Amino acid sequence: MKVIEEYVGGLGLDAYVVGGAVRDELLGRDAKDADFLVPGVDTASLRDRLRPHGRVEELVVAGRAVGLRLYPAEKAIRALVPAGIEFAPPRRERSTGPGRHDFEIVVDPAASVEDDLARRDFTVNAIARRLADGVIVDPHNGRGDIEAGVLRTVSATSFAEDPLRIVRGLRLLSQFGFQPDADTLRQMHDEAESVALVSGERIGGGLAADGHGELSKLLLGNHPAAALRLARDTGVLGVMIPELKASFGFDQRNPHHAYTVDEHTFVVVQAAADSGTSLAVRLAALFHDAGKPAVAWLGRDGFLHFYREPGKSARGHEAEGAELAASALRRLRYPNVLRDEVVALVRRHMFHIGSVEPVAARRLLARHGDRLFSLLDLRAADIVGKGVSAEKTALALERVAAFRSIADAELRHPHRLGDLAVDGSDLIELGYAPGPALGDELVSLLAAVVEEPSVNTRERLLTLAREHLGQ
Repeated sequence: MKVIEEYVGGLGLDAYVVGGAVRDELLGRDAKDADFLVPGVDTASLRDRLRPHGRVEELVVAGRAVGLRLYPAEKAIRALVPAGIEFAPPRRERSTGPGRHDFEIVVDPAASVEDDLARRDFTVNAIARRLADGVIVDPHNGRGDIEAGVLRTVSATSFAEDPLRIVRGLRLLSQFGFQPDADTLRQMHDEAESVALVSGERIGGGLAADGHGELSKLLLGNHPAAALRLARDTGVLGVMIPELKASFGFDQRNPHHAYTVDEHTFVVVQAAADSGTSLAVRLAALFHDAGKPAVAWLGRDGFLHFYREPGKSARGHEAEGAELAASALRRLRYPNVLRDEVVALVRRHMFHIGSVEPVAARRLLARHGDRLFSLLDLRAADIVGKGVSAEKTALALERVAAFRSIADAELRHPHRLGDLAVDGSDLIELGYAPGPALGDELVSLLAAVVEEPSVNTRERLLTLAREHLGQ
């Protein structure tokens, strides 16, 4: 970050670091990137001043030009900021009518740094630092709110200007523990429905340089459960992810669960965060039980059940949840690879560990591949989310940990078709015809190797294949 600031400082611009980078500095955190405000210029003149230093393109968010992005010609600098460096001239609000939504944001070279900060989202982000002399510009006491852990909008029109800011506020709660003040909380309630107007990629898939939208950043924060609860209570979560609405307050009526489906979900997401799991696991935690309300049936024991049962439910909650996850993640424009991984985790999260033995680990590695470890991450978080006694939770977690250790050790043994000492061409030479039967035989040979790794030699596998062929 310091190198980038020094580079920008040498461009001959009276630039200011603004927003999250200044906030992070005041929090004692390393800022990963920075946006720069350049007062006294319009977009065209700013572009002309940047062009000698590299490629310049317009930065557009939600169909609105918000600044310029410079891709430095200097290779060493470009390597540090492959997504470019963002610059913006000062902007201010201009009224276009009598209503609270009747305004637009316009570039105004005559606007001051304070004018530009006045139209930003939260006070903690409405702070600037001048590169030339380090002077801090903080007209809304953002430093005081940072110290107090308070999330406060800069103006009453903050969420009206861009409803995504509501989700960003929830993300800041998750990342830093900032709690909204009473007025900001009221605004969240009032503007919750407008979140439906925000494009999916801005919420989920991400237009940011790191590829993460606000929901992803929320889940990757330290306090996602608190943020999700507030999102539910303000109405934002149901608008943002309607696939979860049926779970709100849904009583599981099951001795294995102490919480409603939504509260269970929030605890599981928090447990996944506390363990430092991947984004895929955290997204899977968010959706893993979303299908329960749709498939629930009442057993003779007086409890609700959520598995497939002829005459009761056509499919289990894991299959229903996988469909809901696929729908939500597609709408939120998550990358296909990530979406497919999350859907697979949700669909398979009820997998059975079985005995805590090497052969059981190899069987599951053969079935799930490396995804098994993500499934174990999700299983451990799910155990925490049941809310049963501390003793039962500890025992269940110890079992998962023991199984993980064994599975990790068994990775060195063959458990994939590619690990076999023979392949399809070897079987064709024996007389197998290309087609399904050939594939089935390879699967059969892998099953034998999984049961006993020492079988994985060319000679022994060809012998088995001959026997199966009846030679």
